[in-house]
Amino acid sequence: MSDILAVSYPWIKAFHIMAVISWMAGLFYLPRLFVYHVEQAEKGDQLDQTFKIMEQKLLKVIMGPAMGATWVFGLLLAFTPGIVDWGAVWPYTKLLGVICMTGFHHWLMARQKGFESGENTLTGRQYRMMNEVPTVLMALIVLSVVVKF
Repeated sequence: MSDILAVSYPWIKAFHIMAVISWMAGLFYLPRLFVYHVEQAEKGDQLDQTFKIMEQKLLKVIMGPAMGATWVFGLLLAFTPGIVDWGAVWPYTKLLGVICMTGFHHWLMARQKGFESGENTLTGRQYRMMNEVPTVLMALIVLSVVVKF
């Protein structure tokens, strides 16, 4: 198995990067949709329905599969011989960042369900603040991998 991973490494890495880009795009965009949903739509109007469809499709069609692919290809990279120095700190800081990013994804899913049921309680300002979370986590993950601190 390790021979297959070593030979496939460039392909696995390429697919991992594409999946991460897709996932991050959704993590940046969905909270912004929530801001507009809160600030522009009235409960039950046409715009409210449009936002609900956009949010649901973004989560189910793009973000969910992208998160899954990110995890699968990331784990394949982690188990490729000679790629990860498990004696260093960086694999663990990256893993922490990815776990937190996954937690944020699930938090967004819960917020989308709140919009769907008409029970959203957060403001546009709160969603704007939460929109910074993926940026901070992305910085931790990229610095961990590139600088290897």
